[in-house]
Amino acid sequence: MNNRYALGLRLDPKIMSSEDEVPRETPYGVIFVHGRRFDGYHTRFRDIARGGMRLVTPASPEQYALESAHQYEECYGLAFAQQLKNKDIPEGGSKAVVLIDNIGMSETGKDFVMRKSVKAFTDTILDLIVDTEETREEVVDFVGKKEVLYLGPDEQVTPEDINWVIKRAKQRGYDTPAAFMSSKPRAGINHKEYGVTSEGVNVYLDVALRHVLKIDPKQESFSIKITGGPDGDVAGNELKILAREYGDNAKVVGIADGTGCAEDPNGLAWDELLRLVNDNLPIDQFNPSKLGEGGAVHTVDTEEGVKARNSMHNRVQADAFIPAGGRPNTINIHNYKHFLNPDGSPSAPLIVEGANLFVTDEARQHLFEEAGVVIVKDSSANKCGVITSSYEICAAMMLSEEEFFDNKDQIVSEVLNKLHNYAQAEAELLFREFETYGGSLPQLSKVVSDAVNAATDSLSVALDSFSAEDKEKLLPLFRFHLPKTMADMSFDKVHERVPAQYISNAIASCLASKLVYKEGTKFVNTLPKEKLASVALRYVEAEHQIATLKIALEGTEMPEKEKESILKLLEAGGARTALGVF
Repeated sequence: MNNRYALGLRLDPKIMSSEDEVPRETPYGVIFVHGRRFDGYHTRFRDIARGGMRLVTPASPEQYALESAHQYEECYGLAFAQQLKNKDIPEGGSKAVVLIDNIGMSETGKDFVMRKSVKAFTDTILDLIVDTEETREEVVDFVGKKEVLYLGPDEQVTPEDINWVIKRAKQRGYDTPAAFMSSKPRAGINHKEYGVTSEGVNVYLDVALRHVLKIDPKQESFSIKITGGPDGDVAGNELKILAREYGDNAKVVGIADGTGCAEDPNGLAWDELLRLVNDNLPIDQFNPSKLGEGGAVHTVDTEEGVKARNSMHNRVQADAFIPAGGRPNTINIHNYKHFLNPDGSPSAPLIVEGANLFVTDEARQHLFEEAGVVIVKDSSANKCGVITSSYEICAAMMLSEEEFFDNKDQIVSEVLNKLHNYAQAEAELLFREFETYGGSLPQLSKVVSDAVNAATDSLSVALDSFSAEDKEKLLPLFRFHLPKTMADMSFDKVHERVPAQYISNAIASCLASKLVYKEGTKFVNTLPKEKLASVALRYVEAEHQIATLKIALEGTEMPEKEKESILKLLEAGGARTALGVF
């Protein structure tokens, strides 16, 4: 392509795996981009996929070499984690990791290279997925079909980058340019401003405290340690939610970020923590005069401070640990024992993963088997961020920017309610099956994701053979998935504004998650694949029949206690019983 700053290659995903490694799921597609001072990978696990773009800028040649050696593995791991957490939405999981060499530059120079790399990487992706006369002449295409990708901002991507990417997608002729990248400053739902990821993390924390530690956090005191600073997205918002929901019952005994750590066995002062959050300040700005007996602030300008910061998540004793920031694989197979006390007990019996890949799979399993640590996996705990981004994509397709902006407060309120419902549904299922069937929670989390994704795939294939009339009968599933205000304003134009394949994916994912969360993984996994779609459709019909029965029952005269019991039975197992599938 002329006037480009990078070369892009679609790779056969199979070549990125060796025969010697443990078998794992093969991505749907991999794109490699090479440009001046950067290399980038985009990995996705479904034809229609969404995930963030992160910029990695090592500070030294040695660190650059290390990052380069595992760049694809990081991209694969993040994309796969995204695929697991994207189970509730129409898009599959993807991720872009752009490794940039700006070592030794001034701050101005570093920023220039980062912004240039974003533009070059984006332009090259568009070269490969947008069909124009120029691309038809210049691009060698072995795929032979349209590709639909959506990006989102991740580490070091700025609002200016987002605006440029959307503008460029429009200039290049992308079908839905406003949807190409989420978190638009004006017409997006800013994750940090609204705390969408943390709202979900806290639902899992709440359910886990009740089930694992038998603590009612609304009534009883509990302690927590966090990685990620008060100026960070997930950590900062989690602090605000803890204060809002539990007040002084929540005792934050340790926080670590890039600048240092603060610790207090009696709980760090809430007024000071919230000051840092509201002023967007890191933890090294914690006022030492606010510390209680035994408290300390350590900063990374000393060797002792670095050691304290790096070990806080292992040393400090707490009921629960929320990794809400930090590099992937911080706790791994080589160092997981540092999380344990000398007597073998864990420094925290519960981990709720607000950050992606903070704990490796092997470390999770060993912590559970050796010390009984219950871990809510990242693909469950922090999924609400990706659900929000999916709603942004829907809004960009279905509403004008002005329509969204004029109704933003109401739409965001409805999105937050949807997030709580999705998180609560999966959290309750996870602990229900954990207590019934045993096993480790991270494994169960993957079982849930796999069950929903497998059901979605089966339903998507089946929907391809449906008539337009039969598909129309299932369209209310997609409508119910959307925030009410968005649906009320635009759903009558859904076929004009939303690609047909996206609608099919939405119907399939909505029905699949409904089945799994309501009936459990065993019910879905034991169904033959060839029968899953027909059973799912009969399930929808049975639900309608049960809803009609409930309405009729509400109008009958009988003692309220008996009526309530019958309604609960109908709600719990009515649709499944009507199917005759057990």
